[in-house]
This record gives sequence, C-alpha cells and structure tokens, in this order.
Amino acid sequence: MGLASSDAAIEYFVQNNHLPKDIPLDHAACWDAGQAQFIRESLDLDSDWSEIVDQLDAMLRH
Repeated sequence: MGLASSDAAIEYFVQNNHLPKDIPLDHAACWDAGQAQFIRESLDLDSDWSEIVDQLDAMLRH
C-alpha cells in the first residue's frame, strides 16, 4: 500500500489514524484514491489480501 512496513512504522500509523466505527475502511481520510481502491477490491473480490485488510481495519478501530 506504499506504507513503511517496520513494526515501529505500523504502530505509529495505527496510533495516528484512528477510524470511527461508522466510517468504512476505504473511506478513511488517510488513503489516496489508489489505496482506497485496493482496499475495496481486496474485500469485494475476497482476494489473498482480504484477511490482512480485515486486520488493518480492526487495528485502526482500537
């Protein structure tokens, strides 16, 4: 998704991008159009990435 993948970078991103329950993951303000499309397609097509996208969704709603 174009984000840094170190543990520290992921933790920083999650801590600074809380997502309220009523906003779908692909509508979060932190994504550009391409990232939002990737999230949508991953979930819509139940791709190999869908589990990871689900994990990210849960992490951002901490």
